[in-house]
Amino acid sequence: MSKHYLSLLFSPRSVAVIGASSRLDSVGGVVFKNMLDSGYQGQLYPVNPNHAEIQGLPAYASIESIAEPVDLAVIITRAATVPDVVESCGKRGVRFALVLSAGFRETGPQGAALEQAVVANARRYGMRLIGPNCLGILCPASGLNATFSNGGAKAGGLALISQSGAFCTAIMDWAKPNDVGFSSIISMGSAAGMDFGEILDYLASDPHTESILLYIEGVQHARSFMSALRAVARIKPIFIVKAGRHAVGSKAALSHTGALVGSDDVFDAALQRAGVVRVDTIVQLFSAAKALSTHFRPGGNRLAIVTNGGGPGVMAADRAADLGVTMATLSDGTLAQLNAVLPDTWSHGNPLDIIGDATAERYRHAVAHCLQDDGVDGVLVILTPQAMTQPLEVANTIIAMAAQFDKPLIACWMGEVQVDASRQAFNRAGIPNFRTPEPAVEVFSFISAYYQNQKLLMQTPGSISDHDVPDEEGARLLIEGALAEHRKILSEIESKAILAAFRIPIAKAVVVRSPNEALLIAEEFGFPVVMKINSPDITHKSDVGGIRLNLGNAQAVRAAYHDIIQSVQKKNPGARIDGIVVEPMVVKPNGRELMTGVTTDAVFGPVITFGAGGVLVEVLGDRTVALPPLNGFLVKDMIQRTRIAKLLNTFRHMPAVDMAALESILLRISEMVCALPWIKEMDINPLIVDENGACAVDARIVVDYLQPSADRYAHMAIHPYPAHLITRWQLPDGTGLTIRPIRPEDAEIEQEFVRGLSAEAKYFRFMDTLQELSQSMLVRFTQIDYDREMALIAVLKHDNREKELGVCRYVASADGQSCEFALVVADEWQNKGIGNKLMNCLFDAARAKGIKVMEGEVLATNRSMLELVHRLGFEASISQEDSAIRRIVKQLL
Repeated sequence: MSKHYLSLLFSPRSVAVIGASSRLDSVGGVVFKNMLDSGYQGQLYPVNPNHAEIQGLPAYASIESIAEPVDLAVIITRAATVPDVVESCGKRGVRFALVLSAGFRETGPQGAALEQAVVANARRYGMRLIGPNCLGILCPASGLNATFSNGGAKAGGLALISQSGAFCTAIMDWAKPNDVGFSSIISMGSAAGMDFGEILDYLASDPHTESILLYIEGVQHARSFMSALRAVARIKPIFIVKAGRHAVGSKAALSHTGALVGSDDVFDAALQRAGVVRVDTIVQLFSAAKALSTHFRPGGNRLAIVTNGGGPGVMAADRAADLGVTMATLSDGTLAQLNAVLPDTWSHGNPLDIIGDATAERYRHAVAHCLQDDGVDGVLVILTPQAMTQPLEVANTIIAMAAQFDKPLIACWMGEVQVDASRQAFNRAGIPNFRTPEPAVEVFSFISAYYQNQKLLMQTPGSISDHDVPDEEGARLLIEGALAEHRKILSEIESKAILAAFRIPIAKAVVVRSPNEALLIAEEFGFPVVMKINSPDITHKSDVGGIRLNLGNAQAVRAAYHDIIQSVQKKNPGARIDGIVVEPMVVKPNGRELMTGVTTDAVFGPVITFGAGGVLVEVLGDRTVALPPLNGFLVKDMIQRTRIAKLLNTFRHMPAVDMAALESILLRISEMVCALPWIKEMDINPLIVDENGACAVDARIVVDYLQPSADRYAHMAIHPYPAHLITRWQLPDGTGLTIRPIRPEDAEIEQEFVRGLSAEAKYFRFMDTLQELSQSMLVRFTQIDYDREMALIAVLKHDNREKELGVCRYVASADGQSCEFALVVADEWQNKGIGNKLMNCLFDAARAKGIKVMEGEVLATNRSMLELVHRLGFEASISQEDSAIRRIVKQLL
């Protein structure tokens, strides 16, 4: 793959500081001095028309007066001048601009107009821009310190991206005494020109970056943010702290779901989908940064605590319980070994209180036996400086032991003066250490959670069976009909019809407009029945006396009709009433009342929620949220994270519910929100589930008009499975094949396909002698982000099972303009036109994404592939890096 297009932003060959100054009490003076002091080896040009020389270097009157090319312009002039400065840089061919100046949209409408002009001028010349109103960028490895911070930073493996410049300076100041280094520090400011997605893309490929910290105040482009986040999180740890956790999500919600879900719930759900760990405070982020910088890698979350003071051990155990960290249970063998070397008065359990007079030798025995226990994933060692304690001697013992074990050790040396030398020793040895127990436990929990998330991402689901195809067209017509009548709230009958179109079991219902009609329908359904008010203005029917349950005879039905109308007219006189809904009473003695639904987040789009249902849904507040599209694993996780999940298993006299039916409904809802972007809110409450299945008893859907878009999934933060790319095709001999996008469930047939390739075919495809795909490669090839890559497979169905015959794929470059492709067809299926068909389908998919150029590499000895790509219109040339490889390129647009 070619070098990332942002490489010159972080490692520029030349930098112009526009607004540089010799006054060290000015921003321009500090920035230029930082550039001089940081060891930058490229060409540095101070630009200021009022000075001939700045801090010892000749100054230039303007960017136009610099004869040599400039990669990066750092702009520190007044806000009013910035649009013209950016335009001058664009004309001059500057690739990147870093606008530190303030005075833009944060100041009001006039500043916002200036900001729009800056962005427009940059786009006109294809210039990438960070800012405005930012601290700048610092990259120790390249000697770039284009910030107005007080000094620089040590080189290391951490990258920090922040929307707050003040946060950057704080963490830089904290990092120095804690010996933490950075690959880059990026202050985004207003993020008007470049957002998190592009920066994360670069950091994924940056060899200097091992892990990433994010400070976020808001996300502007959810799709690119999620796409980049998910891609990076597979290969590098990411920890996030977000300000504004208690912002209100939907102030005008028309459904239970909308009232229950706030924007912070959705942000958490987004991070969960990305495999990212969120921390709550800046202190916790600092702690995570410290652990990451020391290559802290736990394998689980079972923690043992060794302490010479009972109180700190209890505090640590309490915090572990708060965070869901498991206190390790020591084996009988470990307890016996500890009893042999510890005083009789030790705690005989975890936490291990080894008594206040503990020596370094006693610590060594206790910690070693814990680390050797298979039931322990990590050890927190706590020391309080008591009169007989030797803190540095114990610290050196722990440091020596850390190198002998793979399991992580965390140190908590409490106090200050007596333990300062110990902390310095831990820092030099790369062992995370803390002043108090709570942050030590927190950092263990956060980083354990990250590695647990990675294990979950590596799972490969089993094959899925075919299921009833939903009637998307019928559902769409129902929605369009309501919108044509200028209605956004669908009736219960319409809402249930849409659920039925997606094969969700419903309680049948009929609208009646007189007591006699009610009786007629009740007799048809059979008693008992339920009667409910039918009104577009009433969300909570029970609040206005609009529901009658378990009506068992004709008199009760006729009386209920009048009672409901009178009650509603009295309690909500302005409500429009369109008759009464009659439906069979769903009698499920073992049924549990649940609620599921959809709401729309302003940033992340549709969100699915699930939890306890019934009339107390908002009081109980028992719900989880997840971003669609969902799969079986995500649905199971969503259910298990609710409190009511415990009641879904065998409970007292009730059998366990039909979990397959419940999971199917959540998957169907996921299909619904992917296919029907008009849906803004939806409630199914109650959804009654028992051992025999599930039934949507009541439903309400809110829809809205759509903004036209060429992207059918523009409403979603995560691109769902692109079913529209599925095609049926025949070989010349009549053999029917399916060409479709790959999916995670294809892991088994993908592995079988690669195993079945000849050694030559494997070498031509992978340029390596691998025998089969590793687990990480298998996940990478089947769990793809359809927004930035595509893999199409040709499959043959035989005996109700699919066999993969060929696969082609592209991965888009970060700028979205070009992509790299690969193709391989099973040996026995070559020369039948499969490769040609796959590639033409891949061309169409790439064009639909706006990709203009497709590139690839083919071994010069792979003659059949070179002949194929030649017929497909590729141009071939000898690779500059390896003469045995042909670089092939095709223009798509």
